[in-house]
Amino acid sequence: MIIGIIGSGAMGTGIAQVAAQAGHEVFIYDTNDAALTLSQHKLEATFLKLVEKGKFTADLAAEILTRIKFEDNLRAFSNCGLVIEAIVERLDAKRSVFGTLEEIVTSDCILATNTSSLSIAAISAKLKNPERMLGIHFFNPAPLMPLVEIIPSLQTAPEVTLTAEALIKSWNKVTVLAKDTPGFIVNRVARPFYSEAIKLYEEGLADIATIDWAMREIGGFRMGPFELTDLIGHDVNYVVTETVWTQFYYDPRFKPSITQKRLLESGLLGRKTKRGFYDYREGSSKAAPNTDQKLGQEIVDRVLALLINEAIDAVFMQIGTAKDIDLAMTKGVNYPKGLLQWANEIGLETVLNRLTELHSFYGDDRYRPNPLLRRMVAENQSFQLS
Repeated sequence: MIIGIIGSGAMGTGIAQVAAQAGHEVFIYDTNDAALTLSQHKLEATFLKLVEKGKFTADLAAEILTRIKFEDNLRAFSNCGLVIEAIVERLDAKRSVFGTLEEIVTSDCILATNTSSLSIAAISAKLKNPERMLGIHFFNPAPLMPLVEIIPSLQTAPEVTLTAEALIKSWNKVTVLAKDTPGFIVNRVARPFYSEAIKLYEEGLADIATIDWAMREIGGFRMGPFELTDLIGHDVNYVVTETVWTQFYYDPRFKPSITQKRLLESGLLGRKTKRGFYDYREGSSKAAPNTDQKLGQEIVDRVLALLINEAIDAVFMQIGTAKDIDLAMTKGVNYPKGLLQWANEIGLETVLNRLTELHSFYGDDRYRPNPLLRRMVAENQSFQLS
């Protein structure tokens, strides 16, 4: 099968690498010639490093690179069996490119979007054949991150979903099936990791370095929330937060932060601009955290309670199965363990009590315990994850 990739940025280039390594001929399309050239150079550099590390022989790396073609005309996609779009997160742009593409590809070509937060139904609504379109959401960097979310819309044909899922699994990826709702699984469930950490900072409970230390050293997360948002970039992270918030009709659970918005407005996007929550400029120093264990545990308990509540809500709203939700969070964002497994270990009643106390104290609906959590505690249940 020939694979088409629309967009030669980091994500499109990464997906192309994955597909080519799996043995496919791949076409990467972009309207920007300079972007295509950069994509080619990045892939060449990547495979050179992989050869140096002994991951591939020089001959195999060269063979894989020959499978990837760089195109500035969508008509090159006429024989593709699957096309994955990975362009800017704008509904109008995605609709436009798929509208053009539909007139070029064959009738059995599967169309997919790598959107992280936009509605699959909305993107496919104006297509003549929306039954062949779905979401195939990779995580950055695509060659390294094992998880891919498969998201059918209301109109996606069941056989298209099954074909796409089987194909992506053949690329040595872990797939989870998600409902077409804002943020799908990972970007929905992960929101409190960032938003509650910022809220803790805004209300003065702890500084940025201390919150990051607590989530790493006590919580077991690979990176603290402020380090991670600086790495992702506030132009990406804040926009996803705002998109999920607006698409959920301004539910307080997803409310964005003014603090992060001001960073975005100031162009302080994180590592890419050398300033964000932290200062990465040469000569700058990083504040030492307050390593008080009691304070650190309070930080972890509060953020974790909201993360677990969001994971439980995803089960309650049938966004995915309990097993897939835990798999998504461990494979998609490297959480130290699945949130529902974590809930079982802590005790659902303990989680409910923490949320109830926060809800009572703040009077903020972001802390309202999920009905499924209340029901499971009342019935003395735990999550079955095997």
